[in-house]
Amino acid sequence: MPSANSDGVSLYYEADGDGEPVLCCGDIGLGAWQWGWQHAALAGPYELLVGDTRGCGRSDDPPAPCTIETLTADAVSLLRDHGVRSAHVVGAGLGGMVALELARTTGRVRSLTLVGTALAGDGYRPEPMRGDPTDDQELRQSLEAAFSREFVDAQPGAIGDIIEWRAAEDADPDSWEKQAAALDTFAIGAPYEITEPALVVHGTDDRLCPPARGEELAADLPKGELYEVEGAGHLAHIEASRAVNDQLLAFLAEH
Repeated sequence: MPSANSDGVSLYYEADGDGEPVLCCGDIGLGAWQWGWQHAALAGPYELLVGDTRGCGRSDDPPAPCTIETLTADAVSLLRDHGVRSAHVVGAGLGGMVALELARTTGRVRSLTLVGTALAGDGYRPEPMRGDPTDDQELRQSLEAAFSREFVDAQPGAIGDIIEWRAAEDADPDSWEKQAAALDTFAIGAPYEITEPALVVHGTDDRLCPPARGEELAADLPKGELYEVEGAGHLAHIEASRAVNDQLLAFLAEH
């Protein structure tokens, strides 16, 4: 499988499918498992590019501090390594902020899909979702914050699978702290400069990035449209994957 080099940091990624490229940028501390629900829907009509964020999975975990600019440079390195000039970009949480910065600064973005994302780091408080990959009980408790209570109660099998995937791929506590530091300093000062079509996806039961932040984001982006996922928590693209995928496919087909 390919690896991109970003200023000496090796970044593992996978590419699957044909058609226009779609790059997925992951949420804080979470491995590439988080995009498994989108794979079946997108890989085929599109070429899906999914990487392990630095500090997660099979990518390097350098000691240097992590910033949104660093993660944006990583995304550019992945696209460049795969020979992609521009892509539709789907980001969740922290990855949504990377997607915004990618659109604002690089000209490599065809469209944006932003899940559980805010205009600034102070609009997103992911600490309850943090879990030590070596502690199954801590991971289980953290998922109760990431999803709606209804999903946790109704899907014990899925929760068990996610715990296993998190144990194998998620960032350790030190890497989580570095990614959290990137959040603390982030703010899109001029969202009006981002003129690419943008689909803002937000769960109405998101307790980590309140729904008002999604409304604000969609309103401030010149071509933003809001899709509220009724009853879903922060990781709406997992919890309500069928509805989100249908909306995402329609959006991509339009743009």
